[in-house]
Amino acid sequence: MTPTTRVKVKSGHAAVHILLLLGSAVMILPFLWMVLTSFKTLPESLKVPPEIFPGTWQFENFTKVWSKNNFGRYYLNSIFVTAGRTIGQLILCSLAAFAFARLRFPGKNILFFAILSVLMVPSQVVLIPNFILMQQFRWLDTFYALIVPGIFSAFGTFLLRQFFMGLPKDLDEAAKIDGCSLFGIYWRIYLPLSKPALVALAIFTILAAWNDFFFPLIMTSSDSMRVLPVGIATFQGQYGTDYPLLMAGALLATLPMILMFIFFQRYFIEGIAMTGTKG
Repeated sequence: MTPTTRVKVKSGHAAVHILLLLGSAVMILPFLWMVLTSFKTLPESLKVPPEIFPGTWQFENFTKVWSKNNFGRYYLNSIFVTAGRTIGQLILCSLAAFAFARLRFPGKNILFFAILSVLMVPSQVVLIPNFILMQQFRWLDTFYALIVPGIFSAFGTFLLRQFFMGLPKDLDEAAKIDGCSLFGIYWRIYLPLSKPALVALAIFTILAAWNDFFFPLIMTSSDSMRVLPVGIATFQGQYGTDYPLLMAGALLATLPMILMFIFFQRYFIEGIAMTGTKG
């Protein structure tokens, strides 16, 4: 490599790094502003020009949010709904993915493409039919309405199917020779080998369920059934323009997702990288 080529390559790398740093700043700065605002007083948050750091760190903003609202109930509801949806998707999507990846039955490809077509339909389109179904089942304002419609995912089925198709078929034949049933092959071989893909699907599902706002807003009406996004949205009407309390509630709601991604990002990246190895 000539010196001129080296300079061009280094310049290209420097330009890419600068763009990445600018993109990171665009993503991080709003979050940092939320964190700093959550520790300010109301007058400090409304100052013009704005003050970046609070004069006195107001840790009581978090205790106010937790004590003066049903915030603990919102947290428990979100945890329960998120856990229900995640467990349901891991079970149902993995079973469906195993069937599409390894079993032969009439109309398999047609059925699979029909499931994939669901990805092209916005969730708002099926909101009214879902509401009518929940009303007929008498599930409105219950956990059934918040969990059951979200326990299956076309994306999750596609994700796991791609991973399963990348596993050697010799494993199936060896297990059948040893007398293993189809469910045994799924349970004893495919699931243990699919940990990265399952973790990736779990992270996607947890993020979607934890941040879901519109569906729980429509399906619930009582304060005791609200989840975190819906509960935080009511703070603005309850506290007017008390932005430090709003930001404190938003920070408490965001923190679990940040910690989850920090601890499981290796599985997340590995799962996404390995799901497209075979079509």
